[in-house]
Amino acid sequence: MSEIVDQIDRAHREVGTRKVEAEEAHAVLLRRTYDAEIADVWGAVTSPERIGRWFLPVTGEFRLGGRYQLEGHAGGEILECVEPERLRVSWLYGPDPGFSEVQVRLTPEGEGRTVFEVEHVAVVPEDFWNQFGPGAVGIGWDSIALGLGMHLAGRGMSREESEAWQGTAEAKEFFKRSGEEWGTAYAASGADPETVAATTAATVEAYTGG
Repeated sequence: MSEIVDQIDRAHREVGTRKVEAEEAHAVLLRRTYDAEIADVWGAVTSPERIGRWFLPVTGEFRLGGRYQLEGHAGGEILECVEPERLRVSWLYGPDPGFSEVQVRLTPEGEGRTVFEVEHVAVVPEDFWNQFGPGAVGIGWDSIALGLGMHLAGRGMSREESEAWQGTAEAKEFFKRSGEEWGTAYAASGADPETVAATTAATVEAYTGG
């Protein structure tokens, strides 16, 4: 395995549900530890200039209650910001996104290490969830966590390099392993084995082309 693919094993994943606005939402949680001080990780996930270096260009009003927009991706409102511990935003894309929020939580762990936790809670159309399960969004969060980790380690890819990497065999193996791990987390949540197998296969195929 490559160093990049091996990073799949550094994360803990959970799948669950939450009650939001009288509806049942699906929740995915990813947790991993970075070899970086909490102030550095906080800066990486809140500074527009740094976000543009490891994820996507972002514009907006970067204050509590302000709105942000990631280029070609999600946008929303900054709902909570407690430096350097917690950031909560709405995470919306598409013509009718419904409820969707992301919370990032940071905790120092010893000297020079930080536990990064991201939880995405969203009301998802059941036909989509029944087809793809948690991996559809989970693989995306694994990819985001990978980019953040490479940035914090001083080995970040440029946007062009990242786009080129998406089509490599290494990337496909990364997506495959990620999808399988989200399938394991889905099974641990109580999902039935046939559903887990079918949704995992569908998600992996969607990301890798087979």
